[in-house]
Amino acid sequence: MDNNVIEQQTIIPVDTSNSVNKTIRTRNMTNINKASLESSNKDDEKNSGLKIYQKYLNLVYYTNDIVRKYPKKENFSLVQEIKTSVYSGLKNLIYGIKVYNKYDKLKNLNELDINLTILKVQVRISYKYQYITTQNYESWSNLITDICNMLGGWISSCQKR
Repeated sequence: MDNNVIEQQTIIPVDTSNSVNKTIRTRNMTNINKASLESSNKDDEKNSGLKIYQKYLNLVYYTNDIVRKYPKKENFSLVQEIKTSVYSGLKNLIYGIKVYNKYDKLKNLNELDINLTILKVQVRISYKYQYITTQNYESWSNLITDICNMLGGWISSCQKR
């Protein structure tokens, strides 16, 4: 009789898909993502007084959404260059916000301006090679132009002091 039970246990198919584990992992990842977003939102609240910072974060989010749609062959060339330009610009923006020395602030803001100019060229190249649509090109260009206009005002106000 014990042999019968053992045979029945080995005959029963085992579910190897672990669908329960996948859903649990997904739920945990969602909770982790929410927690990390909440902590990053607290950091963002410190800098939220500056509209240029909020606009730049929107540019980062939009850029990441767009470059996901690029062809795989561009992942290690144009996509990487675009991301580098965007994130180094974010770094310069944060330095510009945090630094109190006038010359260091102007240096970082000018580097941000250079990064935005390079990004404009990269977006134009993306449009020329038809990696993005006309609507994406217009939206992306408008975001960059808005930030450039705000940055120009900030740079001129720093130079007057």
